[in-house]
Amino acid sequence: MLRRLYDWTLSLASHPQALWVLAVVAFVESSIFPIPPDVLMIPMILATPRRAWLIAGVATVSSVLGGLAGYGIGYGLMDQVGRPVLEFYGKDAYFGEFEARYNEFGAWAVLIAGVTPFPFKVITILSGVTALSLPVFIVASIVARGLRFFLVAALLRAFGEPIRDFIERRLGLVFVVFCIVLVGGFIAVKYL
Repeated sequence: MLRRLYDWTLSLASHPQALWVLAVVAFVESSIFPIPPDVLMIPMILATPRRAWLIAGVATVSSVLGGLAGYGIGYGLMDQVGRPVLEFYGKDAYFGEFEARYNEFGAWAVLIAGVTPFPFKVITILSGVTALSLPVFIVASIVARGLRFFLVAALLRAFGEPIRDFIERRLGLVFVVFCIVLVGGFIAVKYL
């Protein structure tokens, strides 16, 4: 089923309204949809490299707006759904500890999830559940999603089709390693 959804999403890249379709996919991917907008971005940029920055910009703005929707889902559903479940299991006291700890490092969570293959929707909803500072969430989302989509656009624009395999198969791993090194560097500086 996921493969059919992936193939269907990919087929939309040649649609006459592909930019609007990309905006919708980027928006819903940040809150509920399982397929990342890169699936549309890559063939769109390969087809029209001169529009790479526009395509990356649409993906970034739409993804951040979708992230705000995910934040709203988490924020709005916590009181109606989340809190009663925590109370039922007697875990509501632990949530306060988790919330404080998450909000201390929430900007990092948003940044890392925004550039890696980790599902961004999980972090957007979790940020709403814990009521992470909205300005922090927005800035971290813009930086992370912009970095991810504009880097993909730059690579495709510069190298074209030969870089496609690298982006589709290995760019996520590169981002994960980069984030580990970055966080490890900050931890080392803090404790050394």
